Amino acid sequence: MAKAKTKKWNILNTDFILQEKRFVWLDYDKGISIILVSYGHAFFMLEDHGVNMAAFPVINYIGTFLWGFRMPLFFIVSGTLISRSLEKRGLAAYLTNRTNNILYPLVVWGCAEIALSFAGSRDIHTATQNFINLFINPRQMGHLWYLNALFFIGIIYSVLKYNLKTKPFTQLILGAVLFAIAGYVQINNINIGMAADVCEFYFFFALGDLISKIFFNDVYVKKFTSWKIFFPLAVMFVIVQYICAEYNLHGGIDGINYVQHQLPWLYMLEALIGCAVSISFSFLLQKYRWFSFFRVVGYHSLFIYCMQIITMNFVRIGLTSILKINYIPALFLLTWALGVIIPILVYNICLKINAWWLFTFKKPTQHYDFVQQAELQ
Repeated sequence: MAKAKTKKWNILNTDFILQEKRFVWLDYDKGISIILVSYGHAFFMLEDHGVNMAAFPVINYIGTFLWGFRMPLFFIVSGTLISRSLEKRGLAAYLTNRTNNILYPLVVWGCAEIALSFAGSRDIHTATQNFINLFINPRQMGHLWYLNALFFIGIIYSVLKYNLKTKPFTQLILGAVLFAIAGYVQINNINIGMAADVCEFYFFFALGDLISKIFFNDVYVKKFTSWKIFFPLAVMFVIVQYICAEYNLHGGIDGINYVQHQLPWLYMLEALIGCAVSISFSFLLQKYRWFSFFRVVGYHSLFIYCMQIITMNFVRIGLTSILKINYIPALFLLTWALGVIIPILVYNICLKINAWWLFTFKKPTQHYDFVQQAELQ
């Protein structure tokens, strides 16, 4: 592929992102996903710091209603790209790229969170344990479990696919078995560390690979870019999300994760329908070029995810302690919005000042396109 022409620096990198022709729907889809993920992060971060979010049940219900399908969608999107990456690069280069673009940010931003926590507690034992947990029990580190699971699933899947020639359908069957195992250990409250997430989301990664040829075939994309497909999916989505939200709102100790932890096959149905709606809507956005900001957000989704909790904590402190904003809806909306926008700004400023090492151990060749997001995740 020919390299993009050098553009005048833009703090949101919109000139480069919006001129890209390929995989536009992927950026739209990741943009939708990270915005929904950010909603949950803002809600629970404020709640964990004593903000009475329960006083505004509408905010809580929206978050619960849109909860179940967000993370499976990221794994499906990542799976759609693995065959193209392996064909283009080979296994060794793919593994190096995976380490560079996923494991490295996990370590850097995980250590940043640990360092900030240590600065407040001065507890070296907890800091050491948290570093170990980044690799063996990442759920103890909150949202960073996703990078851990994404890295190890990609490694296992690619080795089976490239070295053992394991077909996508066989991988999907393996994923279904692993999903059943994940459901068993969750229902019975068995802690198997990072293996639980690998088992739970391997199926979705394999599904992405299996259906990837459809998503990158212009004939099929044209067929699926239809309101006649989107609206029936949207109706099914609303029905299933309503049922799951009712379970999650009365989920006891599992709370909002009740369906995921106690009703795994309903969770799979919820995830598949939710992902189908999101992808269908992304095709429509690609066709009409609506809401281009979603594309910009989607392009930066991994970097937003890495920096988000740190960013939101600083935003919360600034809003409550300095600006004295205590009205909960305003506090929530500002934390949510700034938790998306500030990481984009920080990322592009870091590239401008040559601080690329915060995101990758391999020095980029250009400011604007040192990673192709469609091939990174």
